[in-house]
Amino acid sequence: MVKLNKIYTRTGDNGTTGLADGSRRKKHDPRMTAIGSVDEANAAIGLARLHVREAMDVHLARIQNDLFDLGADLATPSGEISWTPIRIKPGQVTALEGILDGLNDDLAPLTSFILPAGTALSTHLHLARTVVRRAERDAVALAEVETVNPEAVKYLNRLSDLLFVMARHANDCGRADVLWVPGGA
Repeated sequence: MVKLNKIYTRTGDNGTTGLADGSRRKKHDPRMTAIGSVDEANAAIGLARLHVREAMDVHLARIQNDLFDLGADLATPSGEISWTPIRIKPGQVTALEGILDGLNDDLAPLTSFILPAGTALSTHLHLARTVVRRAERDAVALAEVETVNPEAVKYLNRLSDLLFVMARHANDCGRADVLWVPGGA
């Protein structure tokens, strides 16, 4: 368990942040950017949870914990550590797929692109989805220059799909989706 007695340490005053393996990175380093985007996605999901029903809330709570795992995964780049690091595992990706499959079966068929609108819950889930997409892009960009657990990228990809499906669920299973009207028609 993590114990934080003091929130400020002053160690970041020089523009660097410490990683779990003890190394330090610039705050704008691609690894820090990916970690920050995952953190922001987690906060966006927390905001969506203010509007959610109990059944979906159970899933979102698990996802928020998984996103902490993903942040820890990204924060431990080195294989030269004395402990077993927290990593996103295939089972966490599979769990998202199971939720996705269950929720997708109830949805009205898509007949158009949909706008990120409708109920408050749907709109917040769409916002969380876009932040997760950014976190995925940041993790992929990081993977081009450093080693990244491929399951972490898969997790973010499935999560954005799941948040899309959840957003449609929040719009009366897609029946109240706000459809895109191209060309101002």
